[in-house]
Amino acid sequence: MPPPAAHWAYASLALGSALALFMYPHSLTGVLASKNRSVIRRNAALLPAYSFLLGLLALLGFAAIAAGIKVDNPQQSVPALFESQFPSWFAGIAFAAIAIGALVPAAIMSIAAANLWTRNIYKAFINPAATPKQEAQQSKLISLVVKFGALAFVLGLGTQEAINFQLLGGVWILQTMPALVFSLYTRWFHRNALLAGWAVGMVYGTWTAYMVPAVGKPGSHFGGPLQLIPFTDTKGYIALTAFAINVVVAVLLTLVFRAMKLPEGTDETSPSDYHADAGDRGVEDVLEGEPGTAPTTP
Repeated sequence: MPPPAAHWAYASLALGSALALFMYPHSLTGVLASKNRSVIRRNAALLPAYSFLLGLLALLGFAAIAAGIKVDNPQQSVPALFESQFPSWFAGIAFAAIAIGALVPAAIMSIAAANLWTRNIYKAFINPAATPKQEAQQSKLISLVVKFGALAFVLGLGTQEAINFQLLGGVWILQTMPALVFSLYTRWFHRNALLAGWAVGMVYGTWTAYMVPAVGKPGSHFGGPLQLIPFTDTKGYIALTAFAINVVVAVLLTLVFRAMKLPEGTDETSPSDYHADAGDRGVEDVLEGEPGTAPTTP
């Protein structure tokens, strides 16, 4: 258990990491590839059961302690438990499952990174006239580059550095939450206010994280995800503090911009865009590149 002084730091890390998790592009890959809304609903209903199973997996660590497993690296405790308590053939299957379980999220993340590069950088700025074949080639290439880059991080960084980079990544990705999530439920926020809040959160989070030295290395940078919360003597997750500042700036500037009657831009979506499934009238026409009637709610 962490000491009392670290309770809020631990709690803010848990909350901030949970919020940031669903902002990463790879978490949307499955949603965008779903056949229809029913698939998403069914998966969302099963998520609590999946989370419960993850909790049961964590209990294997206690089982390793009860079995007297001694390892230098805590991450080796569960494999060592399998090796000592089960026949060799079953331990081999368990080791293979662990390896496959690690490859699945890596594959999804590389696909998401490849999609981001192809659609938002390559096609948007480098080759706007790219054909579907060229887009596919770019996606395959970048997916491979990301995999080798991840392997280089695994082999070249220590465990603590890898954890720090993961948590520091949350500093950046969490700042997209107001624009991506809040705007799904309300149109009260002014778009320029959301952009300004994102920018302030990014600058504060990046600079604060940069100024954190590594343990035992004075003068170093990006040494950890925790820093004192402004106007307090308590340490918290930098991403969560930056997120709070982000929201405050977005709210205040929305009030200011509305008082100034600044234009809010044009929303090009329609209600039917949020109720379109494959097979609906109009959707197939769009997929085939033909003009058609806007999809309607079944």
